[in-house]
Amino acid sequence: MPTFLLGTHMPAWMRDSRFVGVTLFISVNRLRRGRPLPPSRHDVCLDSGGFTELKQYGTWRTGPEEYAALVRRLRAQLGEERVRWAAPQDWMCEPQVIFGANHHLPPHHPQYFRGTTPHHSGRAGRTDREFDLAVRLHQERTIENFLELRRLAPDQPFIPVLQGWAPRHYLRCLDLYGQAGVALEREPLVGLGSVCRRQHTAEIGNLVQALTAAGLRLHGFGVKREGLAQYGRYLASADSLAWSAGARYNPPLAGHLHKSCSSCPEWALRWYAETQAVLRHTSP
Repeated sequence: MPTFLLGTHMPAWMRDSRFVGVTLFISVNRLRRGRPLPPSRHDVCLDSGGFTELKQYGTWRTGPEEYAALVRRLRAQLGEERVRWAAPQDWMCEPQVIFGANHHLPPHHPQYFRGTTPHHSGRAGRTDREFDLAVRLHQERTIENFLELRRLAPDQPFIPVLQGWAPRHYLRCLDLYGQAGVALEREPLVGLGSVCRRQHTAEIGNLVQALTAAGLRLHGFGVKREGLAQYGRYLASADSLAWSAGARYNPPLAGHLHKSCSSCPEWALRWYAETQAVLRHTSP
C-alpha cells in the first residue's frame, strides 16, 4: 500500500500529538518566515510551492542557492530524520500555467494565472507546436534545477520530478533525465507533476502504470481518492490537501464553532482515515 501524505498549511500540526503516525506534506512557503521552528514530532515532506509561485508570478523568484539553504535550515530545525524529502523548484506544465489565464482578475485570485510565456497571454490560435516547445522548456528547467540543487546540497534529499502534460511529454522527460545522467529507475522516489486537476483520468492511470513498469517509484502530487482508487497500488506515495477545500464548502463538524473546518485537525484526520481505507481496499 502506498504511503499517503496529508497535505496541510498548518505548521503547528508538526507538533500536534493527534497526528502520530501521519506523514505531513507542507509547503516551504508556510515555514520560511518567523522564528526558528521547534523540532517536528512527525515525519514531514516539503513542497517547494512551485504551483503557486508560477501561477502568481510566472517564474521562480527564489534561486536554487537560496532554496537549497532554506531546505537545509528547515531540516536542521525540524530534524533531519523527520524531513524525508523535498521537492525541487520544478516547472509545472498545465496550459494555463504556461500561457496564463484570467488576467482581468487580481493576482491572488484562485483563477488568475500570470503565465510563464506572457507574450502569448490572451492570444488566440496557439498551436500544438508552441505548447510542445513550452513544455520542453519547462522540462529542461526542471531538470537543470534538480541537478543544480544536487550539486549545491548533495546531503539534502531532493527528489527528481517528471513534468509534462500529454503522456508523450512525460516519456520525453524521462529520456531527458537519462541524457543528463540521471537514471530515474535508481532513484528512491520520483515525483509525477502536473496531474492534480486530471488525476482521476484513465490517461494518467495508464501513464502511472507504464512508468512503474519502467522501474520508477512514483510519488503522485495532488492525487485524490478518485485517482488512488484507480491506480494507487502502482504508486509508492501520494499527497493531497483536498480535505481543506471540501471542508470549506461544507458545514463544520457538529459542535465546532468555527465558520468552516478548512483548517480543522479533526476534519483532516477523519478525511485521512477515510482515504487510508480507500488505499487498503485498492491494494493487492
